[in-house]
Amino acid sequence: MTAGFFVWIATLYGLTPAGLAWAALACLLIAQFFIDFDTQLLPDDLNYLILWLGLIAAAIGWTDVPLKSAVWGAVFGYLSLWTVYQIHHGLTGKQGMGHGDFKLLAALGAWFGAEYLIALILLSSIVGSVIGGTLLLVGKLANRDIPIPFGPFLAGAGLVSMAAGPGRLETIVPFAFPFSHLAR
Repeated sequence: MTAGFFVWIATLYGLTPAGLAWAALACLLIAQFFIDFDTQLLPDDLNYLILWLGLIAAAIGWTDVPLKSAVWGAVFGYLSLWTVYQIHHGLTGKQGMGHGDFKLLAALGAWFGAEYLIALILLSSIVGSVIGGTLLLVGKLANRDIPIPFGPFLAGAGLVSMAAGPGRLETIVPFAFPFSHLAR
């Protein structure tokens, strides 16, 4: 899978510093996908590495995301899931997701910009539905009471967004980008 992303990234960016940065993101997201799926933990070391690489890549110009959008993407990415967590916790007294999910969405916001956040949440829900449904069908999930981490689906959404290529996702699902005119 990683090799496939490397080939795709090389076709999009060539052997450039930007290509290397996107390849690093692919490696880190694939690692986060499998780690969280296995342990239900997203290591802070990897989340922070993704976040800082995204901000640095935006600052240097290795992504098409303006630094302002990358910073606000990180801020709103974190706050959006943190707010959902707080509301859920306040209503139920239970943790609905881990703090690593907030950090991973913040990191993805740094890579893709604030205008991508709604699309990333939408994509992560679709990825989660496909994977969760498949696991139920093949019997890997005994019942619906088994908790499934959200981090793999966020990582999957980041990988899908990266594979779609810059600007392509906006043409596929334009309704997921209601604030794109504000961020650029």
